[in-house]
Amino acid sequence: MARIAGVDIPKQKRGVISLTYIYGIGRSRAKQILETAKVDESTKVSDWTDDEISKIREAVGSFTIEGELRSETQINIKRLMDIGCYRGIRHRIGLPLRGQRTKNNSRTRKGRRKTVANKKMVTK
Repeated sequence: MARIAGVDIPKQKRGVISLTYIYGIGRSRAKQILETAKVDESTKVSDWTDDEISKIREAVGSFTIEGELRSETQINIKRLMDIGCYRGIRHRIGLPLRGQRTKNNSRTRKGRRKTVANKKMVTK
């Protein structure tokens, strides 16, 4: 396994796909990294030479990735909550914040809720 930015990337996959295992690197950024490192994107990670891996590490180092990016994201969310804007309030109460409807969907944000049966009012 090649280790780039503290992440073990899979050997059996193509270079573009395996770089996406690093947090903060998607398909387009992976293509960009391989282009700057002058490595063919269709070659598998197991076929990379040590020289190519060092060039890729150098290209990856120019981006904000992994722990630094995660902490930056958390700081941004905390800032939104501190200033009390709409998005910050939605973050605080755990609801979707990009205009999605919440009557039927949004189980990911709201969590699994137990349904309670309707109780009939007892009349005397």
